[in-house]
Amino acid sequence: MCSGGFAKCLGISLMPLSIVCVLCNILLFFPGGTSVEREHITDEVLYFGGILGSGVLMIFPALVFLGLKNNDCCGCCGNESCGRRFAMLSSILFAAVGVAGAGYSVIVSAVAINHGPECMVNSTGTQWGYPFSNGDYLSNKTAWTTGCLEPAGVVSWHLSLFSVLLVMGLIQMALCAVQVVNGLLGCLCGDCCGGGDGAV
Repeated sequence: MCSGGFAKCLGISLMPLSIVCVLCNILLFFPGGTSVEREHITDEVLYFGGILGSGVLMIFPALVFLGLKNNDCCGCCGNESCGRRFAMLSSILFAAVGVAGAGYSVIVSAVAINHGPECMVNSTGTQWGYPFSNGDYLSNKTAWTTGCLEPAGVVSWHLSLFSVLLVMGLIQMALCAVQVVNGLLGCLCGDCCGGGDGAV
């Protein structure tokens, strides 16, 4: 498979991952599936790791990768393959943007999982806070209900969605890193290392 065709496959893979990340971040605004006041939303949700990092910043690389296979630049200096090589080189820069965006999402998600959710910590409903720290709640499911009284199921909601964001971000980083290598090969060897630049 040529480097342009392979990049298109990577772009197709990145698009649904971006959509999933955006949806997860939106769902995190409703802890436990319920609506709460703005000040009771977990801080890391407001960093928009899934919307900005793994969402918006990932759309640009995905679109660039999708367009590489059909890139028919007119060339430069009399060399028809020059345009395609430059396109593959530019894809490396967009892949770096993707790595940065996904990396941001991964860091925010890891911090959020370690920090735990903001929830109601007393029965009177007047005190909200972060009852967990240093990830010490992850293996103690009893603390999920005793430490967080409301919203119901907020700990599993928080942990599940941020875990999805973490995994999706790591996959996105890996795909963009692969495109860096693919882009270098396409830039150095042309669109198809095993044959002419115009091969499929």
